[in-house]
Amino acid sequence: MTTCSPQLTFDELGTPLRDVTFCVVDLETTGGSHRTDAITEVGLVAVRGGERLAELSTLVAPGTPVPPDVSRLTGITDAMLAGAPPLGAVLPGVLDRLRGAVLVAHNAPFDTGFLRAACRRQERPWPSPPVLCTARLARAVLPRSECPSVGLGALAAHFGCATTPDHRALTDARATVEVLHHLLERIGNLGVQSLEELLQLVRDRAPHRPTTAQRRRRHLANDVPSAPGVYLFRDARGEVLYVGTSGDLHRRVRSYFTAGERRRRVRDMVAQAERVDTVVCAHALEASVRELRLIAAHRPRYNRRSRNPGRAWWVVPTAEAFPRLSVVTTPRPGALGPFGSRRAATDALDAALDAVPLRRCTIRIPSRTPTATPCALHELGRCAAPCAGLQSAEEYRPAVESWCDLVSGRDDTPLRALAAEIEARSADGRYEAAGRVRDRLAHLAAGLDRAGTLAALAGLDEVVGARPDGAGGWEIAVVRHGRLAAAGNAPRGVRPMPEIESLRSSAQTVLPEPGPLRGAHAEEVRLLHRWLTGGGTRLVRSDPPWAEPAHGGGRWRSWVERARDAAHRTGEAEP
Repeated sequence: MTTCSPQLTFDELGTPLRDVTFCVVDLETTGGSHRTDAITEVGLVAVRGGERLAELSTLVAPGTPVPPDVSRLTGITDAMLAGAPPLGAVLPGVLDRLRGAVLVAHNAPFDTGFLRAACRRQERPWPSPPVLCTARLARAVLPRSECPSVGLGALAAHFGCATTPDHRALTDARATVEVLHHLLERIGNLGVQSLEELLQLVRDRAPHRPTTAQRRRRHLANDVPSAPGVYLFRDARGEVLYVGTSGDLHRRVRSYFTAGERRRRVRDMVAQAERVDTVVCAHALEASVRELRLIAAHRPRYNRRSRNPGRAWWVVPTAEAFPRLSVVTTPRPGALGPFGSRRAATDALDAALDAVPLRRCTIRIPSRTPTATPCALHELGRCAAPCAGLQSAEEYRPAVESWCDLVSGRDDTPLRALAAEIEARSADGRYEAAGRVRDRLAHLAAGLDRAGTLAALAGLDEVVGARPDGAGGWEIAVVRHGRLAAAGNAPRGVRPMPEIESLRSSAQTVLPEPGPLRGAHAEEVRLLHRWLTGGGTRLVRSDPPWAEPAHGGGRWRSWVERARDAAHRTGEAEP
């Protein structure tokens, strides 16, 4: 007699496809680059459970002429766009539709690239919906022998769709809806029954069924709660194999035992797992922080970022009579950072030496009677040769003070000098040289911005933030010296201030340590800063008042964005 493993219900597998709202989007544009071209038409169709919920169709004034070849392809002319609404009037309606839905598009990177660029230009947050590309889904589902091409027109013809694509946004969106429904009919035979499995199938681009190890270990998720938090897969010895976080622990852990999980590394981990522990958290921020800390503590071998948890790199002046800049992992006073890699820190060091007159050589210079031979930089007028005794320690000190003032945000004169150099080189027609200085300045200014904002937060004794939870209540966080000291909730109908005071009284005591981040891990400080400064978070308390350097990298943010856009337009690497 043979026995079969019980089939998972839709709820156990993840988000049932019948409950998913698919927002199918198609855009017409003035060209193929979201960095330099603009949207001319938006078509959107929302569907759920096979039923059409809503449609949106509108032309969009691009603010630039439509190239003749694009007009011939789409039929959209400058005359048609003369009275069209601007992007700023159209974008909010599109973003509202995307929230809580899955964004579907044919060749989705094209459409999402333009929408994300539009959000940046309009200074609106991107809702970050799950994205499903019907072209990739078709390639994962249909063998090439059946359908050699996965172009929208070819698929519509293959399935006999009622709508024929014609390079107009709404028509193509409607055709994509029909193609999507035909493809969804095909995936049932592959064991794909949930949104999570569907998205994984598209990422893998090949059919898959659960392995024997996955089926046998489904019971490990039985007692996992449906709550936000952190999960830990452990082997028979109790060693932590993997740490992850989710807004719904039960659903996420279940997904590891379904057809959607096809990553070889994760399947190997599941085969060794003997139990799953969970830590229920108040909200996603607490879960993310606990995940960082648990990875740092256990260094699970199946977490890719656990090799050097908490490792950060800094650019610091050396402790000698004639300090130079060095890359280290332990910050000291006057440190610039943190950087995620030694390479990034080295690039920032090179950029910094364009801004401040610190020496570039690496030899150790004695404070008395240095006798080295001046290098070529001295002959070029770029070094005063303290190694040869031609510059005293007292004469060298202003260069060190300039560096300290730059890093602390007291004086950005060196950055302004580099900006003036860019203008001068551009005025002389030396555009390539100006571009190199621009990229180095952008790199340095971004590093100074990061250093100043994170150090300012880590220097605060206590910050309390409250963010709307989307259901009429509040998510609350107490932060002390760059570390999450307490987290909680004030549900709808519950007065938040008593909850906040209760959290403050029971919050972890954090003793600051020496260094720019006061002993906190850079990733945690960055995560907390992002939460406190975005998403509608309100600052309830700050002791002392939260202030960032007036002359730090923060005042250069818009300049850095323009520099990066310019680098993209000229085909250069982003600084």
